[in-house]
Amino acid sequence: MRAALLLAFLFLAACSGRPSLDQDKLSDLEFNLEEFFAGETVAYGQFKDILGRVSRRFVVDIEGTWDGETLTLVEDFTYSDKTTEQRIWTLTKTGEETWSGTAPGVIGTAKGTESGDTFNWAYTIDLPVDGDTVRVGFDDWMWLLSEDRVLNIAYMKRFGITVGEVTIVFEKKP
Repeated sequence: MRAALLLAFLFLAACSGRPSLDQDKLSDLEFNLEEFFAGETVAYGQFKDILGRVSRRFVVDIEGTWDGETLTLVEDFTYSDKTTEQRIWTLTKTGEETWSGTAPGVIGTAKGTESGDTFNWAYTIDLPVDGDTVRVGFDDWMWLLSEDRVLNIAYMKRFGITVGEVTIVFEKKP
């Protein structure tokens, strides 16, 4: 009985609404990834599992460089348990509002689209977890809240089932 209830809960959670690039924008801001992330940024985030439990928090110091075609993001993570990780993203502007990108651990190529104050970024990555590697899909949604702040909610899936969310606030350093 418990297994049936858990499966029903997971099915309903997987069907819950997700953001869309077609939704009405809540501001007149235009999210330009290369403008926001050039320079130094700090991010504060946490992971919440499908049951709503927050199990990990982190801070990320980000150094971004834009050369007119490529945005390189060096992300230095410090987790609440004092472990650290570095991820280096190489993003290429592929159109007026589209991006592709790679980073160590990313399977294939990440794809992204800007639309008004919103950016959607999707990719699959092998994440280090407790000495092992776990493959998950990310559906990242970012909203430019002001010239110096972005809210990010990332929906994580494993085997097609939503397993959690990552919430992050990015702030430009002065």
